[in-house]
Amino acid sequence: MAPTTSPSPLDPDRDCALCPRLVAFRESWRGKEPGWYNAPVPSFPGVSPRLLVVGLAPGLRGANRTGRPFTGDYAGDLLYETLADHGFSRGTFRADPADGLVLIGAMITNAVRCVPPENKPTPAEIHACRPFLTATLAAHPTLTDVLALGRVAHETFLRTVEEKLTAHPFAHGAIHRLGSGLRLHDSYHCSRYNTNTGRLTREMFRSVFDGIRREMGG
Repeated sequence: MAPTTSPSPLDPDRDCALCPRLVAFRESWRGKEPGWYNAPVPSFPGVSPRLLVVGLAPGLRGANRTGRPFTGDYAGDLLYETLADHGFSRGTFRADPADGLVLIGAMITNAVRCVPPENKPTPAEIHACRPFLTATLAAHPTLTDVLALGRVAHETFLRTVEEKLTAHPFAHGAIHRLGSGLRLHDSYHCSRYNTNTGRLTREMFRSVFDGIRREMGG
């Protein structure tokens, strides 16, 4: 599945070569599944977003297959359901980028835009992708709140905005008020593993969004 539009300057090129290991993995899956997206996954923006959701990386059979963040796997089912229930989307999510779903006052991105082997990007790969997150933040001055899904996303965001990690330890449900004026909200990642093990329940995830809405003024 090739991109239908030109890549944004806020996103890597389809054949981004910054991370040799990820390039090799991407090329191997282009050979195995030529109908999949198999490219750096761009952010999914809404108009004038106030909330930025930051995940870890595209899932192999989710966003790497479909080309839209959190689309095509369980993590997306829970995330998009919760976004809708809190007024951050319009339309029906069908785990298909052609479903017509529109984000309202929100956007979704990943700390690493390419799918990594075993869903584990290296520190060097996270660092190489950080300029795209920096550019995304600069291009959306309407942002007031950021939701980090997991510790890696949390730490990547703090490094991106040059905040000390020791001053803002990751904790599910925590809210960090940053020097830039942004509020950083933490949640365990909404992966199937975390929900199956009980580390994250649907109610725990919804409570984080309840807090986001309160901070945003409803």
